[in-house]
Amino acid sequence: MSPPKPRPGVLDVAPYVGGLHTVEGVSQVIVLASNETPIGPSEHAIRAYQSASRVLHRYPDGHATELRAVLGRHFGCDKDRIVCGAGSDEVIQLLIRAYAGAGDEVLYSRHGFSIYRIFATGVGAKAVAAPEKVLTADVDALLAKVTDRTRLVFIANPNNPTGSYLPTDELQRLRDGLPEHVLLVIDAAYAEYVSRNDYTAGIEMVDRHDNVVMTRTFSKIYGLAAVRLGWAYCPAAVADVLNRLRGPFNVNEPAQLAGIAALEDTKHIAASQAHNAKWLPWLATTLGGLGLTAHPSVGNFVLAQFPDARGAEEAYAFLLTRGIITRKMGSYDLPDCLRITVGLENEMRALAAALGEHLGRS
Repeated sequence: MSPPKPRPGVLDVAPYVGGLHTVEGVSQVIVLASNETPIGPSEHAIRAYQSASRVLHRYPDGHATELRAVLGRHFGCDKDRIVCGAGSDEVIQLLIRAYAGAGDEVLYSRHGFSIYRIFATGVGAKAVAAPEKVLTADVDALLAKVTDRTRLVFIANPNNPTGSYLPTDELQRLRDGLPEHVLLVIDAAYAEYVSRNDYTAGIEMVDRHDNVVMTRTFSKIYGLAAVRLGWAYCPAAVADVLNRLRGPFNVNEPAQLAGIAALEDTKHIAASQAHNAKWLPWLATTLGGLGLTAHPSVGNFVLAQFPDARGAEEAYAFLLTRGIITRKMGSYDLPDCLRITVGLENEMRALAAALGEHLGRS
């Protein structure tokens, strides 16, 4: 007897492995592995989430009507072209399911978010990685990889795990070089952290073009990773497609209420941005002072490069003994690197002390 066989591509998927949140034998851990905001969610969002406990017997609004309206006002988007999902991961998966399949190609940058490759492989499509230039997406290299089988191009901007970004003119050049039938997806999960004048999250590009989608998340600066809430701003035709495929109640009520409250708490957002603006450069400078390469980042994390893969592995293991969790980067073809999230002041100083001890620079 043999078990039922999944369709081609499914068993080729290497399961996504998230960052650790616990260390065996350590009661107090410092989690710097998953790019979560260190100051947590807004108190308004917490209260809104708790208020939903009174209506857990009711189905949520299947259209996320109020949440989409608030998103539209907050970001200057057409609410009717916003599609919400259980994290931006779900929206990305829906896009790939809708526009790619067996024999198609999904293009992304070499060190781009690994979920693109996973979801593409899962639908039987071929995931194609374009070379990067100095750990940054290379528009010319991406365009050179486009074939008549290319269906989607994903750009994480800023990129996870490198922290680099494409400026507005380069992002536009990429769009202009694509065939009209190819969908460009700008994954702007870390957009709220970027303060560069030459950066765009992509909203105006969606408004100008029929083949550009922007995805966003509440998991990062809004501190709502646990509730799984994300959204996409799309051309009307793409929004119609996604609404045909998504589950009828794919965003739960507590998530919707918490998301609305988080958007409206602009003071909390500003506090998160200010904290990151202070401690991101501190972290990069400190890592450099320890003899490591801290690659430039506009997100809420730094990619720290060690002399070799063994050095990164040994540092990761040593930090675990101190209850500090970072993220190994072997799955991104960066085995000599660790990705380190910006944490609270005491967490940053504990990290620096532990790394200094390990590297003999304390």
